[in-house]
Amino acid sequence: MMKDALSLLEATQANKAAWEASAPLHGTGAGWEALLKAASEPGFSTFDTCLAETLGALDLSGKRAVQIGCNNGRELLSLAQYGAVPAVGIDQSGAFLAQARMLSEAAKLTPEWIEANVYELPPNMCAFDFVLITIGVLNWMPDLARFFEIVAGVMAPGARLVIYETHPVMEMFDPVAEQPHEPAFSYFQQVPHRQDEMFSYYGQDHGTGTTSYWFPHTLGEIVTSCIRAGLRIERLTEHGHSNREPEYDLYEGRAAQIPMSYTLVARREG
Repeated sequence: MMKDALSLLEATQANKAAWEASAPLHGTGAGWEALLKAASEPGFSTFDTCLAETLGALDLSGKRAVQIGCNNGRELLSLAQYGAVPAVGIDQSGAFLAQARMLSEAAKLTPEWIEANVYELPPNMCAFDFVLITIGVLNWMPDLARFFEIVAGVMAPGARLVIYETHPVMEMFDPVAEQPHEPAFSYFQQVPHRQDEMFSYYGQDHGTGTTSYWFPHTLGEIVTSCIRAGLRIERLTEHGHSNREPEYDLYEGRAAQIPMSYTLVARREG
């Protein structure tokens, strides 16, 4: 269900525009050139140790993989190192998918890159053996229950889903607040955060951009939506490390450690 008066279409269109505006910040400069070079070399992977261990424990050999919210495709391409076939990347930002095509050319891999609102996927989508969802994707989704129904719908019987995401508890804190260790937002907030800042992976301030909407979801909502979509959860592991922008690193390594990220592994029965 939608969490406020915003329509699903209004929210997703606004977020698409924000990501299109953000894309040029990531497709130039030394960081981009280093990524292009890395993609052309053997063993290319952008996964941290935590996600690498999760993927390494699964049998992905020959599995056709799709990433929903693939951005510039670097993570979908990284799955090749685990024996998976990077088959399809889905994102609503054509500008980021243009970068994905450059990276896949450098990696000599040939995924299909689909520009689409996930709520309006092409009706002829085939079923995949493996689905990957990583940081931030769920919080761009205004209707979580419908999102998981769509995810389940592109999974073949026996297919696995791996989600590696920011923990919802982290959404309570603002690392740039005057008192960053005190909760700034309710864990149960229903209204989306309206954002007008340009955003990047690297945490730099790029000034004002187009309006976007960030939807908080509790862990209970995420798990319940996954189960109701017909998926069986095999593992849910909470982590005390960050997998998001560098400014959140200040919450790591404390005696009273909060959960900062989590890994969810689920399977479609069949």
